[in-house]
Amino acid sequence: MVVTGGGGALGVAVVRALVERGALVFVPAHSERDAEALAGIERVSIRPNVDLADEASVVAFYESVGAERGAELWASVHLAGGFVWGPIVDATVADLRRMLAMNVESAWLCAREAARRMTKGGRIVNVTAKPALVPAANVAAYAASKGAVATLTTCLAEELAPRGIWVNAVAPSILDTPANRAAMPDADFTLWPKVEEVARTVVFLASPENAVTRGAIVPVYGRS
Repeated sequence: MVVTGGGGALGVAVVRALVERGALVFVPAHSERDAEALAGIERVSIRPNVDLADEASVVAFYESVGAERGAELWASVHLAGGFVWGPIVDATVADLRRMLAMNVESAWLCAREAARRMTKGGRIVNVTAKPALVPAANVAAYAASKGAVATLTTCLAEELAPRGIWVNAVAPSILDTPANRAAMPDADFTLWPKVEEVARTVVFLASPENAVTRGAIVPVYGRS
């Protein structure tokens, strides 16, 4: 299985849950921080210096997945992405382009390369976001990019279903992570979904146990 963004808070939780179920997990690492976050977890193969918004880099990464074991790719989970906040009157076109590259282009490229290699069926799981489904202020560029990820998910679910590839996405609200707590110290953290809880939903969607769910955008809001 592939997990992009595997070094993030949600990514580490997903990788751990997959490994516990016996998966061999490949993680494209954008920086040393990703590798450090996954240090010590068995059955994880970390590939350094992968730019998920660069076509050649993504192609090379997926070509390397499982090559040394001759393994067939079963699932590709796309957690990598970015966030920008602020009113549109203060935003720049660069902000929008960065969100499109980090969120949409990365998911599109990874989904394409995964689908090319899933010859016996498989699972693709994307991550959109609550603001893509429930309007919110000051996140227009971010929400627009995540809305595109949601549309990408539903379209690919129809396109790839005849090949036995189920495509779904989760849509988190604000996740309970150290970074989010530091950014919003006055928030009620008990309302936020925990990364381990969201990871369980991701793992189910990526597993063979998911026999019938495809084209779903699954809200994982907790009580928020």
